[in-house]
Amino acid sequence: MIHVEHLTKSFRDLRRGTVLAVDRVSFDAEPGEVFGLLGPNGAGKTTTLRILCTVLKPTSGVATIAGYDVFTQPERVREHIGFLSANTAIYDRMSAWEMVEYFGKLYALEGARLRERMEHVFASLSMNDFRDVLGAKMSTGMRQKVSIARAIIHDPPVLIFDEPTLGLDVLVARAVLENVERLRDQGKCIVYSTHIMREVEKLCKRVAIINHGKILTSGVLDDLRRDHGQQDLEELFFQLVA
Repeated sequence: MIHVEHLTKSFRDLRRGTVLAVDRVSFDAEPGEVFGLLGPNGAGKTTTLRILCTVLKPTSGVATIAGYDVFTQPERVREHIGFLSANTAIYDRMSAWEMVEYFGKLYALEGARLRERMEHVFASLSMNDFRDVLGAKMSTGMRQKVSIARAIIHDPPVLIFDEPTLGLDVLVARAVLENVERLRDQGKCIVYSTHIMREVEKLCKRVAIINHGKILTSGVLDDLRRDHGQQDLEELFFQLVA
């Protein structure tokens, strides 16, 4: 579902010259799995995810989503992905229903089809009790549910979550994780970036650890623990990135 091969992104810095934010990164993610992308700040995680979302163009390498190339077919890629980050903005003057409806229309959903999809999403995310609340009056939990709803309104097969629980309280974070699990069980292919190892152990079967733009290790969690002689994921992470 997601194929990334030797993906590279370089930037020009006035003092440092050419900087490789992403350096020949390769991985695959399949339907029905949450693939964890782990790394410290500045490791290249967000740059990689922005390339997959077609926000940035790669310098070289290949990245395809649902068979579509992120560089040559960005419109088709955007039809097949939903994106959520900790910094996703909410419009203060629009209600939850209006925001999700707006994004549905951006994906060419109309009429009864859009209404049916919205009713399903609002019910599955338990959003009906605040469907008419304006963004300015929403709690943090409400805002994050709206962000999830607008990411999945067009029922994309691929979801990209960039630190979706950052800054959330325990109850809201747990609700986000439960929804990620539900989406995984529906067969979605999910790339999940986080600093919270407990979330990785709860959600992910396979992970890649990235630092300085390079993949340091990648594979099934149990295999990585065995190969690196470290059962504690957090200790394994520090062992590799320190």
